[in-house]
Amino acid sequence: MSKAQQRLSQVQSHLASSEADIPRGRETILQKSPDDVVATCALRTPLTRGGKGGFKDTAGADLLAHAFQSLLSRSHIDPNLVEDISVGNVLAPGAGATEFRAAALVAGFPETTAVKALNRQCSSGLQACVDIANAIRCGMIEIGVGAGVESMSSQYGPGAVSEFSELLDNHQEAKNCKVPMGALSEQVASDRKITREVQDAFAARSFQRAEAAQKAGKFDEEIAPMKVKWIDPKTEEEKEIIVDKDDGIRAGMTVEGLGKIKPAFKKDGSIHAGNASQVSDGAAAVLLMKRSTAERLGQTIVGKFVCSSVVGVKPLLMGIGPWKAIPVALEKAGIGKEEVDVWEINEAFASQCVWCVKELGLDEAKVNPNGGAIAFGHPLGCTGARQVSTLFNELGRTRKKVGVTSMCVGTGMGMAAVWVKE
Repeated sequence: MSKAQQRLSQVQSHLASSEADIPRGRETILQKSPDDVVATCALRTPLTRGGKGGFKDTAGADLLAHAFQSLLSRSHIDPNLVEDISVGNVLAPGAGATEFRAAALVAGFPETTAVKALNRQCSSGLQACVDIANAIRCGMIEIGVGAGVESMSSQYGPGAVSEFSELLDNHQEAKNCKVPMGALSEQVASDRKITREVQDAFAARSFQRAEAAQKAGKFDEEIAPMKVKWIDPKTEEEKEIIVDKDDGIRAGMTVEGLGKIKPAFKKDGSIHAGNASQVSDGAAAVLLMKRSTAERLGQTIVGKFVCSSVVGVKPLLMGIGPWKAIPVALEKAGIGKEEVDVWEINEAFASQCVWCVKELGLDEAKVNPNGGAIAFGHPLGCTGARQVSTLFNELGRTRKKVGVTSMCVGTGMGMAAVWVKE
């Protein structure tokens, strides 16, 4: 063997040895690096029933301002250090860009803190967090806030979707983007043979888990109580109340009770108000920075962002988004589904969530262990950010490490993210 061949053999041996020494899977993402993008505070307001609950008379921007103020108070971060804020929203005109900039100023951020609003339907809150994380990772900013908010009490309704032009209406797949989600979910339930009994069992479990979690105080740590003005619908008297709990959680919910509710979208359908996500109001916020920055500033690290995925599916199959997005996120993270401790998957409808969990082969005990959107609500732009605080809270309480958040997205998309508890 020539000297050149010997040297090549040595190099190949060293490379093989190095590759063998590289940790794989869960071990890899549990390692700590100064460049990790970490969260040092993640919180939310309570979630309240749209048009009926504690926030029915409170503007979405006010909910957001309170989430911002609570984030600053709990984290003790100097607001002058926060360079950018990204806010997810679905229903406000222009995604709320103008009033959310104003909300940041009211909350105590200086004019030097930039603010943007974005709308990627039900994943808007997660997209906001991911945008900030990626801006930190690439060096565009050092510290930022990902947030989400929705006042469905004031802005939910037919006006939320624009009329399609003739060009869009004449393209069948494009036209499918405006088919109502309830109708889509009925079709998924029918095509995938997800019976009403199965959906109601899933929904009942969500309510029961949420009721038990609320009674045990499991949500208290992630919730920032808020004092608001509230008009009594019976007397029309304006009162000042403190909202400190999710008010959509119904006690004593059973499969039998859900079985008495009439279908919402088809006379002989399987989807109804009890096995679909609630119309709700709420806001959430997550403070993000590099690990090295957090350590330098003495910030307490809650957890870290690992990676995310976003995918497209057929518009008529909107609900299967998590089924497609989750494997992509796991692949990016280099882990398998068995290495995930907790899954927070948005319960837009029991039909689609049941199907995704089953097709992915997930352990149901790990999916939404404290209930989900069916039980306590889905303020559209808020949910993706809300899931982060709920996930970290549960991972910390149970002393677990790896979690995934995910949701289906209107018009046919899915999104997912992998997180690690500190």
